[in-house]
Amino acid sequence: MIEHPLKKEAARHIHITGADAGRRIDNYLLGYFGKIPRTRVYQMLRKGEVRINKGRIKQGYRLVAGDCIRIPPIYRAAAESRHPPDGLKHRLVNAILYEDAELMVLNKPAGLAVHGGSGHDYGLIEALRLTDPAYAGLELAHRLDKDTSGCLLLAKQMLALRRLHDLMRAGEITKIYLALLAGQLAKRQYQVSSALQKNRLRSGERVVAVAVAESGKPALTRFIRERIYSDSTLVRAELVTGRTHQIRVHGAESGHPVIGDMKYGWRDINQRYKAKGLKRLFLHAESLALRLPANGKTLSIRAPLPADLAQVLAELDHESKRKMPL
Repeated sequence: MIEHPLKKEAARHIHITGADAGRRIDNYLLGYFGKIPRTRVYQMLRKGEVRINKGRIKQGYRLVAGDCIRIPPIYRAAAESRHPPDGLKHRLVNAILYEDAELMVLNKPAGLAVHGGSGHDYGLIEALRLTDPAYAGLELAHRLDKDTSGCLLLAKQMLALRRLHDLMRAGEITKIYLALLAGQLAKRQYQVSSALQKNRLRSGERVVAVAVAESGKPALTRFIRERIYSDSTLVRAELVTGRTHQIRVHGAESGHPVIGDMKYGWRDINQRYKAKGLKRLFLHAESLALRLPANGKTLSIRAPLPADLAQVLAELDHESKRKMPL
């Protein structure tokens, strides 16, 4: 058997966004590295190889938005040091919807994780950083699930990242999603305000549930009905807060899960829509609006609905017309 030579990766510095705030540092590192032994991660922490804001921390430390983590150099087999293909990097550059000196809005493709780790050799952020030296310092201002497409906000510098987080906390960034929910919504609009909490299964999979105690984080989603079909409803969902899996969990709690959701949805309707051509979660970050930190001007960006989701809606519209009485 041919052994692959070891390659030492350089130390890296990662700035924590609101999406990772609250996670234990040991769990974060286990997800980040993915394939190295768990004992090696705890060794890094004991020896102070991993530092936060230039200081030592214990394995139970919980991350705070704005923390700067020093990831130490590690050795990996050369075969594990995979780099994103040039085609992907080119595709991401062409997906940029807006860019200035401080931030970027990108039309994220479905099927691509926003960052590496947790079984992914690389993610959107790693691939984008490699496309141009000017993008080497890019940081995610928020996250989108792997199978969610649409508007993704990134910061080019730490000051811009802090400003964007301040705007998010103040509720001054509007994020609208297009989703296809199971069942017919009786009301034109409604909102769900159940607090959410993260849990982790024995398998290591992360799930989010409605909080049963005061430990949950406040969450608010507004749903607006757009079109009704025989067994589904197209809605626009506004994230007033930005919790993990928020639209998916709030939709399921209200009795209308997102179609194509294998974690929180309904198997029977997922199977029916798979036969109609839906091969992933029907959730698209359609638009993003905010005041630009640099000059206070309002930026409003829209990401067009991807062809795969548009095709499903076209099929539903066609079915509706066939069922209309003459």
